[in-house]
Amino acid sequence: MIQLHNVSFTYPNGTEALRNINLRIEKGEFVFLVGPTGTGKSTLLKLLYCAEYPTEGRVIVAGRDVSRLSPKEVPLLRRRLGIIFQDFRLIPTRTVWENIAFALKAIGMGRKEICRKLPEVLEIVGLSDKAHAYPAQLSGGEQQRVAIARAIVNNPIILLADEPTGNLDPETSLEIVDLLARINLMGTTVLTATHDKYIVDKMRKRVVTLQNGRIVSDRERGTYEHYASE
Repeated sequence: MIQLHNVSFTYPNGTEALRNINLRIEKGEFVFLVGPTGTGKSTLLKLLYCAEYPTEGRVIVAGRDVSRLSPKEVPLLRRRLGIIFQDFRLIPTRTVWENIAFALKAIGMGRKEICRKLPEVLEIVGLSDKAHAYPAQLSGGEQQRVAIARAIVNNPIILLADEPTGNLDPETSLEIVDLLARINLMGTTVLTATHDKYIVDKMRKRVVTLQNGRIVSDRERGTYEHYASE
């Protein structure tokens, strides 16, 4: 589902964010990507959804070499991905329903299909009773659930989460990761970048650790390694 072959990435200012990364994530896996701030976690995710392109090596997502996609093909790839960010990125003047519907309207989905999909996804994330609320009326955990609903409403094959619990308290963080785990059980491949030692140790999923732009550990049912701490 995701393959990186000898991937390196250097920013225009000369900062080397990733160094000779080799990684393979199979369909249906749940993987935590951990490591100190500035070690390349967000950069790696950006390579997967074509916000950046590798300086060297190949990045394969859902069978496509993303570095060879034309500008017209990138939106088509992103329609197959769900992306979740730490800061939620909700539109404050739109309701929960409207925030999620916006993602579907953007890909040309009709009103009838939107009205069919939204109740289903709101139920999955536990927000059926919040459809007409605005972001300011929601807790941080509820706002993140809206962001997750928006990311999964088009049934993505891969869900990428960049610090999804970074702004949340420990109890809410665990609820959010439990939700991601349930989505994973529905067949979606999940890759989550995080600093949250508690949830990584609690979930005991596959853990890939980055340090200084390199993979230094890749363990099934792993924990947050001591050299990944801040």
